[in-house]
Amino acid sequence: MVRRTKEEAFATRQRLLDAAELLFQAQGVSQTTLQQIAQKAGATRGAIYWHFKDKADLFNAMMERVTLPMEEGMQAALEAGEQDPIALLERGIMDAFRMATADPQVRRVFEIASYKVEYTQEMSAVHERHFSSRQACIDDFEKALRLAAVQARVKMNIPAGTAALGLHALISGLMQDWLLAPDSFALLVAGKRLFRSYIRGLGLPVRGTEGAETLAEPATDAAPARDGP
Repeated sequence: MVRRTKEEAFATRQRLLDAAELLFQAQGVSQTTLQQIAQKAGATRGAIYWHFKDKADLFNAMMERVTLPMEEGMQAALEAGEQDPIALLERGIMDAFRMATADPQVRRVFEIASYKVEYTQEMSAVHERHFSSRQACIDDFEKALRLAAVQARVKMNIPAGTAALGLHALISGLMQDWLLAPDSFALLVAGKRLFRSYIRGLGLPVRGTEGAETLAEPATDAAPARDGP
């Protein structure tokens, strides 16, 4: 009986998060009420407060459902001492891009976080989480870039912290541009090319698909590539 109760509570929580995603995307976070979310989920307003402190807490839970697996995977690989930190960065970034292009839920949540939320006083906890996640990502980038420079026995042409900030701006900006018009360019293709160009610009080697270090790629920019048909 206890197990069933826990399962039912979990199912209710998931329905609330699913409903919040759909409403936030359709009408924006500020225009969505907790009552609307409860009604769409087939639950009561009291059920929302059983699972979440307020709208900001619900929003953060919605984000974590998608982003935590990505963040934890990157951190675990770094802590395990990945032999090729640049390959680790590329894999983590490309995995995030791949999920955004293939998984409607991931795309929806990224779109909400980028374009559907206002950082009002009510949502101050969301702003704090966004800043904290951003800083943790930049810290991971810096750690990987420093390790790559040590392994390659090279000195980057800008400080590692600045390089990490620039890489984060590149990746987050590319994602936001793609979310505005997903059919305008191939996120995976553009992401890989820009990532590798940026890394080379720092003076770091990039390994090609066959494991050899590469310094340049053939110029094949005759037309924008697409992720799929």
